[in-house]
Amino acid sequence: MPEVSPFESEAQLSNQVGETTGRFVVTFSDDVEGDPGVITEALESMAGVSSVASTLDFDSGAVDVDEAAAADATVFAELGVAVVSADPADAGAISGLAESDARIAAVEPERVLYAIEAVPPSASLEYVRGYRDAVVHLYEQLAGARVGDAEADVAAAGFLDTASFTWGLQAVRASTSSKTAQGVKVAVLDTGMDLAHPDFAGRPMTAKSFISGQSPQDGNGHGTHCVGTSCGPKSPSGSRRYGVATGARIFVGKVLSNQGSGTDSGILAGMNWAVANGVPVISMSLGADVAQVSTAYERAGRRALAAGSLIVAAAGNNARRSMGNNGFVGIPANSPSIMAVGAVDASLRIADFSARSNPVQGGKVDIAGPGVAVYSSWPMPIRYKSISGTSMATPHVAGIAALLSGATGAKGSALWSKVVQTARAMSLPSVDVGAGLAQAPQ
Repeated sequence: MPEVSPFESEAQLSNQVGETTGRFVVTFSDDVEGDPGVITEALESMAGVSSVASTLDFDSGAVDVDEAAAADATVFAELGVAVVSADPADAGAISGLAESDARIAAVEPERVLYAIEAVPPSASLEYVRGYRDAVVHLYEQLAGARVGDAEADVAAAGFLDTASFTWGLQAVRASTSSKTAQGVKVAVLDTGMDLAHPDFAGRPMTAKSFISGQSPQDGNGHGTHCVGTSCGPKSPSGSRRYGVATGARIFVGKVLSNQGSGTDSGILAGMNWAVANGVPVISMSLGADVAQVSTAYERAGRRALAAGSLIVAAAGNNARRSMGNNGFVGIPANSPSIMAVGAVDASLRIADFSARSNPVQGGKVDIAGPGVAVYSSWPMPIRYKSISGTSMATPHVAGIAALLSGATGAKGSALWSKVVQTARAMSLPSVDVGAGLAQAPQ
């Protein structure tokens, strides 16, 4: 794939778009999705399937991936979806079942998904300040007047990190919000979390790994960064504040490996676990550059909403706007029942890498968040780092959803409505930012 300009995405450079595992994701119809017996019967009728594991067999809906691996199929009961291992000789028969079995809504190949990150080497604080200074100088030349420092930050460069707050918290008004989302559960499904990070000492945190052979401890950094943005502390020691929902109860689901990749089975396992635990906000900064909507994620998202869980996902970083390519929203964010998040920079311009809505049903960007040069937590000993991507915009929106849920009691579809209705309208096209920039309740 061509290089992202001026940003570079590890997920895109892997050149693994649309990669599959050889297994199948089976989505059951709405008529039977809540009936474990019928689902098991349907799976056992498939060629080559003799043993079935279910999330109902595990505490809190948290499937043990190693135990489940011994079965031919694993059912994610809260979502009405299963993953089936198939002998190549049986693959054809299984893939055609949606047309012959009314209990099955769709059969899809299991895909590999990636952490969605774009690292802008030049988008440092110094770069933003340089841009500000250049604009202010031009203004002074044209207007014949000087612009005060405070005015310049807003009028010329938009927002800047300060000693107290990141630019993103200022842009979404979390910096002035009196809400904390105290006790509201937020699940971040990603590469895990640095469980020993000093900024999170004493915070209620539940962690589970859905990656075989790896603990919830983050060996990548992406997950720790996303947890920090969504749920970081109100007063981190020796750092500006970077977290939105400072009082949230954190659920860490490791669904991507330390290398930043995962499969549908692990991601669905994390989603099922979050829904089973009554988590109202699920943040997923992951995806694949596949334009076609996945029935499994669409039905799972819809069933999660019905259960009171809003899933917020990164729209994707496959745009290269400076080169005339606006990109498209990939899976799972392109599902109509999953809130797709685009990214803006500190001047509230659309990020060069941020994917645009695509014409498939549901493939639109629903809302935007800060996503360029975002400062947040990082595994020790580095502790903090600034990175970019729609991945960074997503936890901003998830944190705001948690604040709104805590303030109003809204969940599921009602919470979706609150998030988009309170967004700040922008002059950018709705195909890029949806309802606008997410805003924290005041």
